[in-house]
Amino acid sequence: MMSGIRRFLDQFAAQPGGLAPDDHRLAAAALLFHVIAIDGTISDSERQKLRELLARRFALPDTDTDALIAAARSAEKEAVDLYGFTSVLKRHLSEPDREKIVEMMWELVFADGEVHEFEDNLVWRVAELLGVSSQARIRLKQAVRTANGR
Repeated sequence: MMSGIRRFLDQFAAQPGGLAPDDHRLAAAALLFHVIAIDGTISDSERQKLRELLARRFALPDTDTDALIAAARSAEKEAVDLYGFTSVLKRHLSEPDREKIVEMMWELVFADGEVHEFEDNLVWRVAELLGVSSQARIRLKQAVRTANGR
């Protein structure tokens, strides 16, 4: 299994404009893709919100955003746990940047108008692995909820 993941990452890194296996953008995108997939249904609003968040956060043109989402989807399918992604983010991002990832996750949770218990639990687990406090996680959830009129 590890050889499959390594092969995927090596292939992606070899692509034009590809990302290194430990690139925080791929780790973040994979976690964000996991948020929209965890309830078993990916809505158009979730798919669009994911594109917007990644393009804005990482200042990517459309083609690079599409490539990142495709790579994130593959990486998410290959992953056996969340630690591989969160450890990359914890190594490369400051605390405020890790909180931004949690905020982006909440934006995806609220994108389809429904908060599924799996999504809520996923954000909690990722926040813990990223070292984002419970207070910050709850504050971010409330801020996103308010911004989305819910």
